Amino acid sequence: MRNVSGPGDEIPQRPNQPHAVPAPELVAAAESPLHPALQATIQAARHHGIELDPAEYKHAAGESAPTAAALSLWTQNAGFWSRAVRLRWRDLFRFQDTGPVVLLLSDGGAALLVGSNSTDQRVYLSDPTAPPGAALVAMDQLRLSQDWAGEALLLRATRSVATADAQFNFRWLAGMVLHERQSLRDICVASLTISVLTIFPPLLVMATVNKVLQFHSTSTLVLLSVVMAVVFFYETLLGYARRAIVAVVGVRLDAKLGLHVFNRLLRLPLDYFEHHPAGETMYRVSQIYRIREFFTGKLLSTFLDLTTLLVVLPVLFLLQPVLAAIVLVCAAAIGLIIFAYLKPLRVLYFRVISAETWKAAALGETITGIRTVKSLALEPARKAIWDERIAESGKWRLAFTQLANWPQTLVTPIERFMVLGTMMLGAYLVINHPTGYLIGGLFAFMMLSSRVAQPLVGLARLVEDYEEVGAAIGEVSSVLNRPAEMEAASGGVRPHLLGAISFKDVTFNYTGNKVPALDNVSFAIDEGAMVGIVGRSGSGKSTIARLLQGINRDYAGFIKIDGADLREINLRHLRQSLGVVLQDNFLFRGSVRDNIIAGRPGLTISDAMQAARLAGAEEFIECMPNGYDTHIEEGSPNLSGGQRQRLAIARALIHNPRILILDEATSSLDPQSEAVVSANLRRIAHGRTMVIVSHRLASLVECDSILVLEQGEVIDFAPHSLLLERCGIYRQLWTQQNRYLEAQGRHPTVVPSVVPRSGI
Repeated sequence: MRNVSGPGDEIPQRPNQPHAVPAPELVAAAESPLHPALQATIQAARHHGIELDPAEYKHAAGESAPTAAALSLWTQNAGFWSRAVRLRWRDLFRFQDTGPVVLLLSDGGAALLVGSNSTDQRVYLSDPTAPPGAALVAMDQLRLSQDWAGEALLLRATRSVATADAQFNFRWLAGMVLHERQSLRDICVASLTISVLTIFPPLLVMATVNKVLQFHSTSTLVLLSVVMAVVFFYETLLGYARRAIVAVVGVRLDAKLGLHVFNRLLRLPLDYFEHHPAGETMYRVSQIYRIREFFTGKLLSTFLDLTTLLVVLPVLFLLQPVLAAIVLVCAAAIGLIIFAYLKPLRVLYFRVISAETWKAAALGETITGIRTVKSLALEPARKAIWDERIAESGKWRLAFTQLANWPQTLVTPIERFMVLGTMMLGAYLVINHPTGYLIGGLFAFMMLSSRVAQPLVGLARLVEDYEEVGAAIGEVSSVLNRPAEMEAASGGVRPHLLGAISFKDVTFNYTGNKVPALDNVSFAIDEGAMVGIVGRSGSGKSTIARLLQGINRDYAGFIKIDGADLREINLRHLRQSLGVVLQDNFLFRGSVRDNIIAGRPGLTISDAMQAARLAGAEEFIECMPNGYDTHIEEGSPNLSGGQRQRLAIARALIHNPRILILDEATSSLDPQSEAVVSANLRRIAHGRTMVIVSHRLASLVECDSILVLEQGEVIDFAPHSLLLERCGIYRQLWTQQNRYLEAQGRHPTVVPSVVPRSGI
């Protein structure tokens, strides 16, 4: 163990010193089963009242020690605001009331900065691996610099409103661009310098015509050639530097936009995705690339070109004031024409966007349901819908293009006159006023006027482009500015859930429905119980499962887990404490192992094997060509329904949940697959609360209790045998499902438990 502090540096805790997790010294990473960097981050999170799960930390390939970037990603996924930064010694004295700061040491270890004393020029560090009650370590700059190069992790409990919850609009985008002010400053300086350099070539041409050609001065020609070479060299160098900086700014903005959009999409409630086609959402969000191109392309380049006006325009008025005034008048006329067409173009463009959105929705829906399309031979019907969408899109796009053609037609002769007309007028002035206007000056003016006309025309057209971008911003904001799931990231309590569930007077209506899905529902499930939920279609079975997962929180009444109100529990913590298996489970493109540990990417192959064994999936996985590394394509065509369900169960069990919810998990399986899945479910039920939503009553016979629903109301709640005696609806459902077997004098087949409920 390497001690970075010297003898006598350990200090006892005193009331006026900062408290964190105390430690006597800073140690290297190899001394603890859990890496010190992870321990330090966990302890810093506890200071803010949040418990991190080390199993969620994703180790990078070849990683010898956790990096600040990886730790930042880990904590952000848990709902923190965090940044991986590099600090200097003087920066450490700024963190007085911000909570612990994680310092990553050069030897792979870690420490917690828990206090500082600017008078003594010392900081107080805590060893994350030391037992509670140990002393802090006082460090000065020299001693700390021997073991720390400046890498650190900053944490706070909640995300910044400006970055995570701000409304997506032009103001937010402009603020994001201005955040790159240092790079923008460098770009502006380079642009202004280039603008100054652009004056020299026309002036050199003027001097060549007026001096060299007229007086045949070879020495002047040589001098002008040298000046021109120097100007071209610096202009080329600055142009390269400006383009390089613009490229870096563009990549940064693109990354920020991509991260922001994806994070906001993940925070949207499930209701949004259930009511909006995937193609529509993807098309609307894809407009972010049009916005990015505008900000990093036309907007930036136009404003950079405008810097030319600051330098070139005064020179033009010095050379030819009459011609300069004509250029400005022409540019103003172009601007007026474009402004006149803005409103009608805006109306047509919104119709184009609407038609393109519906076209994308039809395409996405067809691709998503391609199996149904192929199996039912629906190609002609889908083609008819697509043809209609194409025709609608083409009609409005043609109308928009035709209208947009008019301002271009009117602007073109004015643009040509700005160049050729001024040249003709300049020639006339030279011929009729030879003493006031020189030929060289006319050449210089023509060269400079093209540099002025371009940004003036570009500025006018920028307004037209802004209308299209404004529509794109509206499309993206219609998705991103929707209310996110309440307290999804960091709000709410994080209790240790054991599995006792209670509903009390719960009433819930889906949006747009007058009849409640649940009407004054009350029941209680004991910790570790296996409970079935049955009822006819539309009785509210799946609604109970949705409410337990926090998908819908706008219900009346109370839902409690272990006495804690479900609406007060952090959503992410709640869903990580649940295991959910649906009727149709989606498997991601990737390996079998990746799909099993999808919710806990920090886990290893042994953890995946243990979950697969518990779910009964180990047998068929080991028979696959590459075992746990077998690749699963989109839609998992190489797996049967029973195999997909068992992999879904393994994925649900990977984090050892205390509550397991099965929402029609076996309804689409064949009898053999259902028997295997049911047997495995009974085996894994020990020590967990299981809520099984099913319309197959035979699979619920061994449940401790069965909840019977009818039109959103609780009819009865009792074991199977008792329900057959006293509950008419349950008895009717049982008879309907087993009428054929009872007519033959046989009893319904109930899959036996592999292991008794009393224990494993």
